[in-house]
Amino acid sequence: MEFRIADTFTDSLARLTGDEQKQVKTTAFDLQLNPASPGMSFHKLDRAKDKNFWSVRVGSDIRLIVHRSEASLLLCYVDHHDKAYEWAERRKLETHPKTGAAQLIEIRETVQEIIVPVYVQSPLPLPASATQLLFRGVADDLLLSYGVPPEWLPDVKLATEDTLLALADHLPAEAAEALLELATGGKPRMPTPATANPFDHPDAQRRFRVMSNVEELQRALDFPWEKWTVFLHPEQRQWVERDYAGPARVSGSAGTGKTIVALHRAAYLARQHPDARVLLTTFSDTLANALQSKLNRLLTSQPRLAERIDVYSLEAIGLRLHKTQVGSARLASSEDIRQLMADAAKAVPGHKFGRHFLLTEWEHVVDAWQLDHWETYRDVARLGRKTRLPEAQRAVLWEIFEHLRSGLREKGLLTASGLFTALANALKARSNPVFDFAVVDEAQDIGIAHLRFLAALAGGEGAIRPNALFFAGDLGQRIFQQPFSWKSLGVDVRGRSRTLRVNYRTSHQIRSQADRLLGPAVTDVDGNSEDRSDTVSVFNGPPPCIQTLRDAAEESTVVGRWLADCASAGIQPHEIGVFVRSDAQIARAEEAVRLAALPYLILDEHVAMEHDHVSISTMHLAKGLEFRAVAVMACDDEVIPLQERIETVGDDGDLQEVYDTERQLLYVACTRARDRLLVTGTTPSSEFLDDLQGK
Repeated sequence: MEFRIADTFTDSLARLTGDEQKQVKTTAFDLQLNPASPGMSFHKLDRAKDKNFWSVRVGSDIRLIVHRSEASLLLCYVDHHDKAYEWAERRKLETHPKTGAAQLIEIRETVQEIIVPVYVQSPLPLPASATQLLFRGVADDLLLSYGVPPEWLPDVKLATEDTLLALADHLPAEAAEALLELATGGKPRMPTPATANPFDHPDAQRRFRVMSNVEELQRALDFPWEKWTVFLHPEQRQWVERDYAGPARVSGSAGTGKTIVALHRAAYLARQHPDARVLLTTFSDTLANALQSKLNRLLTSQPRLAERIDVYSLEAIGLRLHKTQVGSARLASSEDIRQLMADAAKAVPGHKFGRHFLLTEWEHVVDAWQLDHWETYRDVARLGRKTRLPEAQRAVLWEIFEHLRSGLREKGLLTASGLFTALANALKARSNPVFDFAVVDEAQDIGIAHLRFLAALAGGEGAIRPNALFFAGDLGQRIFQQPFSWKSLGVDVRGRSRTLRVNYRTSHQIRSQADRLLGPAVTDVDGNSEDRSDTVSVFNGPPPCIQTLRDAAEESTVVGRWLADCASAGIQPHEIGVFVRSDAQIARAEEAVRLAALPYLILDEHVAMEHDHVSISTMHLAKGLEFRAVAVMACDDEVIPLQERIETVGDDGDLQEVYDTERQLLYVACTRARDRLLVTGTTPSSEFLDDLQGK
């Protein structure tokens, strides 16, 4: 007998309290081990239209709904007695007559009318030519090919801008996504041909998963809300499995599945090339740890495959390879650079350059491009640096930077850019590659030297091997690096770049409100444009709560109460994140979590999330992480945008760059949330909160 779980089961499980979830998991394990055990209390649901629905007693009031046949047992739903029975009475399991995919369908006659939830606030970004009835001119046969159940065709034909999101909640995922694509001017993917087994259809595999052993079921139930890290959406599969003649990139706003694509791309390359080694890398150790955890869940049944995929942060793999290819290296810390810069500035009298300007000029121009001669600095195009510098001023600056370079040599220190540049040169001399393929997540924040290293790893500038480089990132989430031309370094993704536009992770309400912080489109230096205006989310949720409180004490009380409410609703500690702008506000986040009586862990670049703890960190470390509930705290005036950055800018162009990256930083923090988002500050609060609220 095949034992399966449905996504509706894992979703409903996540809404129960922690104690209730433990009881359900015990019952699920017992069912898998022996579904015919006399201790299993099965009850046939006589009122259900689908006569294969049964309930299983979990506790005094918790019932597990299963679909039972001679060949299989499917865990469908779990809830308190009356709600569980009501759910089953409104559902049936069928094979779609057109697509051939197994679907759990809501029975149309049990729905009196499509009620628009009060939290549906923002209209979809419909094209100007849209008529009031969105699908009046779409043929029934085409709608059926997208997975719309036949009994729901009349409702689809009557759908308007105001009712579409509410209607989508009643439809199978593939049908809802296709309708959202059509309504916003997109073109849904080509329907997949029917398979012999309805559960083998790609659309069915997104929502029904075979559990082959207890260990696999344990992992599935421990991380029910993270199922999107396991299931690859059929729309994304083509970008995972495509052959690319050169470097390729997938982009898209937060929640569109870029990291999932990167994970599956790494697994696909390892699977297709049994003798190859694959590097899966990202910006920080925190993100690398998160990637490793997701990869472990993805490849739980293929441990040998996972052994050939190395997951490292860029700095970690850089140090490791530099040691074997060049020699041991000591990286200069931020404090080392600040002290050496102070000494260098004192050694060159008579200039008026401030400490912040010197540090950023060094970081973004001289060190980033590894300029080692006066002539190269004199002639360099200072892309992203708005303050103009005549030759005489550059000469003074170069004298200061020469002192700093000498100080680094005397101390035997390398900057990260120096390390990756030396490593790139060493790799170019190798006849065989260290890694056959490299997949890079959060690619918008890799630096110039990082890209040189990756290009060398993949064969060298202008000679990159097919399929050797694959990037995933979002220009709208760039918070670390100044923009620069990838093409100038031999990494040209034009013609091999794809923007994902369907958001599977973040609710419509959270996504649409967070999008107010950014513009509708972002373009890189090489002219590759990412249009964000037509991104759609496939599910609804409560609107974000944005509050300005009197002081930090009141803020901690309000956030603590909200966190406690999340926990009471069944959200586990590891499914909650609390973020602040910088280390100076961490104590405020700690106080809020303490008031909620929840265990917590303060993340840094070397500390990974833990299963039973709320994660607290700065917004910078939030990048790439995902939580069911997120609180973004301390959004005060002069905290975001950070006053220290504003006070050190050189001109209006630099000021705009500060505001842009600070907006993107808040966007990153807000879009870590899947279901619930709270944003708070104290009076006077950040001007960005007005933007979030559309004021």
